[in-house]
Amino acid sequence: MKDTVIVNLSNRHIHLSQQDLETLFGKGYQLKKIKDLLQPGQFAAEECVKLVGPKGEFPKVRILGPTRNQTQCEIMYSDAFILGIEPPAVKESGDLQGSSPMTIIGPKGKVELKEGLIIAKRHIHLDPKTADEMGLKDKQIVSVEVGIEGRKTIYKDVVIRVKDSFLPECHLDFDEGSAASIKNGDIIKVIK
Repeated sequence: MKDTVIVNLSNRHIHLSQQDLETLFGKGYQLKKIKDLLQPGQFAAEECVKLVGPKGEFPKVRILGPTRNQTQCEIMYSDAFILGIEPPAVKESGDLQGSSPMTIIGPKGKVELKEGLIIAKRHIHLDPKTADEMGLKDKQIVSVEVGIEGRKTIYKDVVIRVKDSFLPECHLDFDEGSAASIKNGDIIKVIK
């Protein structure tokens, strides 16, 4: 259908800069890919790091590759309570100004950052052709209808991201997926 897209759920994860990767894993370290993600060039790495908060920690936060210009960690709203922090700002990936601080521990070192911890804004990746067919534009805000019968939910404030290299895919986090009883690979409806 013209107004539908596949959804995949994101667990907490981290994108590291090369400099921070080397601080955590050693000089010249390169990530080891274990699984390609749907978006071209993106992958889940074998490596995990520990994310530490004032009251709790997550000992195995998956690293996603490739490395980025700036380290960014995406958590779910419920994760903030376990870490013992105020929930960080809801932001688009890469928009880290004013985001929360974090402490990351790897096998060879520790990184303490003043910013980089976010709750990712709901978003849909689209290539230009699909976006045009759906009547959508980059940065447009839409809603999505998700869930099974008896648990249907409408999520608002979903940002459209259009780029030549993207494949059609909606990203929600596990908190959002659990609330609506959805799973990876489900088809959701886009509402303009």
